[in-house]
Amino acid sequence: MSAPKYIRNAGKHWSGQEEKKLAQLAKDNTPTRVIGLKLGRPEAGVYNKASKLGISLEPTNQKPYNRRKN
Repeated sequence: MSAPKYIRNAGKHWSGQEEKKLAQLAKDNTPTRVIGLKLGRPEAGVYNKASKLGISLEPTNQKPYNRRKN
């Protein structure tokens, strides 16, 4: 039985192309789980690499909760 698709690259070195794709997917507000599936990496690996590269995985389309009400 083969390994699940989403971890086919787990533990492998990240290529420059994969790092660029990670940055682009994060910029496009792609959910982390989906980024992992597209890159064949576990979510934890995506978070770890994004952190090392200084890439934010926070959603950019959500309203802030700390706005003042007038």
